[in-house]
Amino acid sequence: MLLTRASEYALLSLDKIRKSDKPVGAELLANELNIPKSFLAKIMQNLAKQGILESRKGAHGGFLLAKELDDITLYSVIMAAEGKPPSVLDCSQYMDSCPSGTIGTCSISPFLHRFQTKIDNFLIDLTLKDIL
Repeated sequence: MLLTRASEYALLSLDKIRKSDKPVGAELLANELNIPKSFLAKIMQNLAKQGILESRKGAHGGFLLAKELDDITLYSVIMAAEGKPPSVLDCSQYMDSCPSGTIGTCSISPFLHRFQTKIDNFLIDLTLKDIL
């Protein structure tokens, strides 16, 4: 599946953060977006580890964008939020995603590979500036 709630929550959070002129805490975001705090905190940490967000500690800490909107691709957000490359179908060009482990002999594998490549390229070309 291409987008799960993790990707959705990441995008919603990034939208809120970009509108703020000061760091935004995970608890505030969780409350405003009605997202479980522990789930959102993990997503935010992953976004920070990937250099999408900057994390600041302290009483006035929270998260800020670490890059400009046009330097943050949708692909990178999904990768950070999901912890794996985006995949259109459970059965994709990635060997570890093939449920039957027969990707090399699968008759639709070449089509799926081309399809996934087009989706990947689209997500790489699409930035937060384009969608927010």
